Amino acid sequence: MLKRVFKLFQIARKFSTSGAVATINEVHQLPTIINLFFNFISIGASSNIQEHQKSSGEKLCAALQGMGTTFIKLGQFLATRPDIIGEELAKSLEKLQDKVPAFDLYDAKKIIKKEIGENYFKDIHELSEPIAAASIAQVHLAKIKYEEQEKQVAIKILRPDIEKLFNEELDALMLFAYIVENTITKAKRLKLVEVVHLLREITNIEMDLRFEAAAANELYENTKNDQGFIVPKIYWNYTTKKILTLDKVEGVSIREIQKINDLKVDLKKLAENLIQLFLTQAVRDGFFHGDMHQGNLFVDNKGNVIPVDFGIMGRLDKNNRKFLAEILYGFIKRDYVKVAEVHFQAGLVPQNASKEEFAQALRSVGEPIFGQSIKDISGGNLLAQLFEITEKFNMTTQPPLLLLQKTMVVVEGVARKLYPETNIWEVSRPVLENWLKNLKSPKSTIDAALNTSSEIFKRIPDLPKLMDRADYALKLMSEGKLNLAIGANKSLEIEQMKLKNFRNNILMSFFGIVIVFLLVF
Repeated sequence: MLKRVFKLFQIARKFSTSGAVATINEVHQLPTIINLFFNFISIGASSNIQEHQKSSGEKLCAALQGMGTTFIKLGQFLATRPDIIGEELAKSLEKLQDKVPAFDLYDAKKIIKKEIGENYFKDIHELSEPIAAASIAQVHLAKIKYEEQEKQVAIKILRPDIEKLFNEELDALMLFAYIVENTITKAKRLKLVEVVHLLREITNIEMDLRFEAAAANELYENTKNDQGFIVPKIYWNYTTKKILTLDKVEGVSIREIQKINDLKVDLKKLAENLIQLFLTQAVRDGFFHGDMHQGNLFVDNKGNVIPVDFGIMGRLDKNNRKFLAEILYGFIKRDYVKVAEVHFQAGLVPQNASKEEFAQALRSVGEPIFGQSIKDISGGNLLAQLFEITEKFNMTTQPPLLLLQKTMVVVEGVARKLYPETNIWEVSRPVLENWLKNLKSPKSTIDAALNTSSEIFKRIPDLPKLMDRADYALKLMSEGKLNLAIGANKSLEIEQMKLKNFRNNILMSFFGIVIVFLLVF
């Protein structure tokens, strides 16, 4: 416990002296007790704030950048959650970069050898110096033997001890979040414990490169027959928790428009393909690349789009896909009553709300957009405005849709840099029409019915057992021995229980830790 508390004071001091606290106060005034805590903890330290002319968002980015890996990731995560921090601050945090100095090639070789073993390590040749380095991992080029052939590959390697660093700092942040939520009533609405918990889950997945490899592989399987999109092949014998090996990308960055022109690639067609490929992934597969900025997209000499970095992926269930396709298509047709009906059918708007008033609110979003020139119309921005409207009707926006909206804005931006006159709506229309047509086709209806029936028949042999369990459960409920909330948010509850056990000891150790901290620093 003392280690966690001590780490918390280190973080708090760094956070305060970085300028992050002052910047947050500019956007949203923190409770007085929190400001007093940070003022106390920063006694005797010099402030790093220099560029006062910058905006609040820019200063917060700089502060988080200076605080290191965990806080860069925290900022990048919050950038995807405008529902928590607000649209303006989220847009500022999108610019947060995590470029850091690379670790030594000698250390990289040691990690690879340890992970894949001597036999496979012997088949790796010409391992380069790192070509890219970020907060969690860095990338090297190399050649490997694969099925008696030599393959050009890229090898992504986790930073040494990165998991330990993350877990220590996240443990401390979780403790801080818990203390704040349980001592300051107004802070409960910020859901700080939930935010840190979600960040832990995301980073734990990101730090296991087998998950990224699996994501790339799933995207490959989904899109292998799609014209104009090539996902690099994964080499599983050279992939572990700490290293990921995949095909070297043969192409130019999509941001280098002149080089793409030199390849004689049609920019208009490339821009249109990019939008259609992204929408196809979202509505057809329910699985899409969630970080399709210019740095993660390449183009080969045939005009194929080649994505890299599969650490952030979005997933939509069938209901969300249907919802997405129907609202976008409804806006294209300017059928606001239909869009309103979709929201009500999906249960996303309270049933006691007025459907007519909701349709009117949707019209207030759609009509100004369609009054703009083609180059100014954005499907991503439309969704962002839609989410703002639905908040007024007590609709809770789902995080998967927020990630999709953010990615859609990025994809549209990339497409328009390729070809400024790209008509987003005309390009989107065939993808949405085809998917909705297939969804409502007789074959699709029959397949859905058969799948449901199949599941029912599978469960028939278990029916007697299920009846017995239900009877036993009802008996326990009648005796007041069964808590219906069991299993809900289990991992979060466990995290909160651990923190609760610390609470009584924290006050006893607080002053001692503060004294030690001030003596050391």
